[in-house]
Amino acid sequence: MDKPDGYSVSTVARLAGITVRTLHHYDEVGLFRPERRSAAGYRRYSDRDLARLREILFYRELGLSIAAISEIIDAPDHRHDESLRTQRNLLVTERARIDALIGAVDAAIAADRNGVKMTAEDMFEVFGGFDPGDYADEVEKRWGGPAVDESRRRTEAYRKDDWQAIKTEADEILAAFAAAKRAGESPTATAATNVAERHRRHIDHWFYPCSPAMHANLGAMYVSDPRFTEYWDTAEPGLAQYVQEAIWANGARS
Repeated sequence: MDKPDGYSVSTVARLAGITVRTLHHYDEVGLFRPERRSAAGYRRYSDRDLARLREILFYRELGLSIAAISEIIDAPDHRHDESLRTQRNLLVTERARIDALIGAVDAAIAADRNGVKMTAEDMFEVFGGFDPGDYADEVEKRWGGPAVDESRRRTEAYRKDDWQAIKTEADEILAAFAAAKRAGESPTATAATNVAERHRRHIDHWFYPCSPAMHANLGAMYVSDPRFTEYWDTAEPGLAQYVQEAIWANGARS
């Protein structure tokens, strides 16, 4: 491993699991440039450079654009410790998204097992704008634990009437949110937060334990994941953001 004058581009590429070409591209766009170069003009990366690269790769893994990452880590008030906390919050949000996917996959598996045929439209409306079947393999391979077991335990017992009740409740909650927004109700007002609480209890009752903190993470996912945003905003433009704010306001009053 290179040292003490720094790491070569090939070493950094190997350590980070990326290509030399990617490092060159990051250098060209100004996202990740080495602190120094050798007398021959070769890139030499320091430990501080590597710390920056770790941040960059984390944000890239979460789907942020190069421009967005640069804005975050090049901000005048950027601090590494605060960045770590931000990264943790993003991971918690991602975990909430995965938990939602797990619940949806379990529901689809249980529906098939019990002979309940759910249409593509039903899946879209009940589970928030995505086909859980698309994620079944990934969820089964990568995720598990008490929350998953609980979701599976519940959904395996559901029959056709249960799925119909789930869909009816989901439709009513969606309509109530849309109506509140159209009426000009603030998302932090009682009318909206009451619907948010109903939404939290819907998830908690049918799928998996949904604390106010978990619900807040789901709210963040509704605006960060285009699939969920499309589901809400199809009913009423801007509804995903409205729902997120109502969910967070409901959690605050709890």
